[in-house]
Amino acid sequence: MKLSRLIKSECGQAIVETALIMPLLILMLMGMVEMGRLSNAYLAVTHAARHGARYGAVGGSNAEIIDKVKYAAVPLDVDKLAVTIDPATGRITGNDLSITVTYPVELIIPIFSGLASPVNVKSTVIMRLE
Repeated sequence: MKLSRLIKSECGQAIVETALIMPLLILMLMGMVEMGRLSNAYLAVTHAARHGARYGAVGGSNAEIIDKVKYAAVPLDVDKLAVTIDPATGRITGNDLSITVTYPVELIIPIFSGLASPVNVKSTVIMRLE
């Protein structure tokens, strides 16, 4: 009688289901956190590149453009920013100025950092010289 009662009992069902689903939910949550960090870095890099391109389009020097890019990239570590200015010299009114900003994002979740770390976030903005 007791054995049949134990077989029909479903006392641990919820715990088992939770134990099976919880790793997947945690993995999805960690992925969302990493994607949020990457999106934040991309938006900051794009804003910084746009800020530098606008300053360069109105006549800023290379050093001033780099300073403006670093000033605009507030949430990022400005020492890791790589700024490329094209053309570096000989700018003529009416031509294009291209500012490329690259930033390496170190992934913090061990599962994802093994796949690709750091992830280089890059943005290029082109503006016509005034």
